[in-house]
Amino acid sequence: MKPIAPLICVALLLATCAPMSLYYRPGVSVARMQTDTTRCEVRALKQAPVATQIRQYPPTFVPGVRHCNAKGECWTRPGHWVDGAIYSVDVNSGLRARVMQLCMSEKGYDPVSLPICPVEVRKATPPGVTTVLPRLSKNACVIRNQDGSWQIVAR
Repeated sequence: MKPIAPLICVALLLATCAPMSLYYRPGVSVARMQTDTTRCEVRALKQAPVATQIRQYPPTFVPGVRHCNAKGECWTRPGHWVDGAIYSVDVNSGLRARVMQLCMSEKGYDPVSLPICPVEVRKATPPGVTTVLPRLSKNACVIRNQDGSWQIVAR
């Protein structure tokens, strides 16, 4: 059995380093943005429900291998087929993403991706939580708090 704790730690570390993507409209409260996002997610799920299809990669042929010993006697191990892996795909995921984007766009939001603030910016910024989405500058970044909240820094 493989230890899972190190894998979870690595996943969490990578998640805290990744840019934060969200729908953005300056001046709107974070609570309102989250409510609008949830409503649009529900709308998108209703209009483009999950449609899982099970698929299989094609089988592959592994050719035979010829073996020879020191006496020059040779034999061939026959080839064989290996089944293709089975996987599932949600054929509506792209449509659902477009419905979500359209819904949020109709509400005046734009998708943005904010980089994580550098260490020096985090140290220089007093702890806080963003409650109203500020105007973004080209150098804006985000600080993720341990409780799941975040703070946008428009530097």
